[in-house]
Amino acid sequence: MATTDAWLNQVREDIIEPDLPICDPHHHFWDSSIDPLATFRVEQVEQRYLLDELLKDTNSGHNIRSTVYIECGSMYRARGPEEMKPVGETEFVNGIAAMSASGQYGDTLAAAAIIGYADLRIGAAVEKVLEAHIAAGGGRFRGIRLGGGWDASDDVRNSHPKPTEDMFLDTKFREGFAKLAPLGMSFEGWCFHPQIPKLTDLARAFPDTTIILDHFLGPLGIGPYAGERNDYLPKWKADIAEIAKCPNVHAKLGGLNMKMNGYGWESRPKPPTSQELVNETRVFYDHCIEQFGPDRCLFESNFPVDKVSVSYPVLWNAFKRIAAGCSAGEKAKLFHDTAARVYRIEY
Repeated sequence: MATTDAWLNQVREDIIEPDLPICDPHHHFWDSSIDPLATFRVEQVEQRYLLDELLKDTNSGHNIRSTVYIECGSMYRARGPEEMKPVGETEFVNGIAAMSASGQYGDTLAAAAIIGYADLRIGAAVEKVLEAHIAAGGGRFRGIRLGGGWDASDDVRNSHPKPTEDMFLDTKFREGFAKLAPLGMSFEGWCFHPQIPKLTDLARAFPDTTIILDHFLGPLGIGPYAGERNDYLPKWKADIAEIAKCPNVHAKLGGLNMKMNGYGWESRPKPPTSQELVNETRVFYDHCIEQFGPDRCLFESNFPVDKVSVSYPVLWNAFKRIAAGCSAGEKAKLFHDTAARVYRIEY
């Protein structure tokens, strides 16, 4: 498997619209060489991805003004109650964010907003965990992701919290979910494409909770879904159109370059160009922008996970090719303003 910078660097491109401000609303930090919880990150490209590694990517040509950190099970507390251990991830990331905010590492505000993990399945008792995240977040904590990706096939890796097929419908989960909006928290909706109607049901049940969809809600291309994309695409389009009717729901545009998506970029002698990415995937982008509009869409890198297939500058070039027909105002929303508003990022 090709995972090195040398492989990625075979494809270099001039930066498209290098001055366009960008808020990257989806990336991770980890150090898998020391982190015992890293075993689920089977698609990782880099053992270590911390501030230096992020800045190497964000400083590669595009105008990255700020970023949003999304939970990935990093640096949980080793001691204390089980439900409180994920607060360690917020403490860890907030330290990196404070380093970045000093200005000594450049102008990009890394982890200007933080999304953590709390097990909403413990019901109302999760409120104390949410409050602990807020206290640990230094004013940066914004919400929760509890990955709901589930599939019956052994060929598909389910989300690391080990969800059930119907987690979004579960009464106890919803009891915990109800604690988000009163604390000003959003929810990252992550599942696989067959589960979208269940997430739609959740969004309708909680119209006052902001939900941000991750990675087009997981269009799969491995296991039983290999070669089936064209067959399930009409159903995916219909399901996306239905969840887009919920005004509390926003859509991240990205995260299609993981192995689970089945494009096989990571197995090629050379990585894809930005135009190749557009040719293969733009149907997902075009449909979401059409259904949600630029006011509710935000491009995302999903780094370093998507780095298994494409470099950071080439990926953002692909996004800019997709948005080429948009007005200047629409581009401002898609690349920066919607993310900064949704995650309440101030400069």
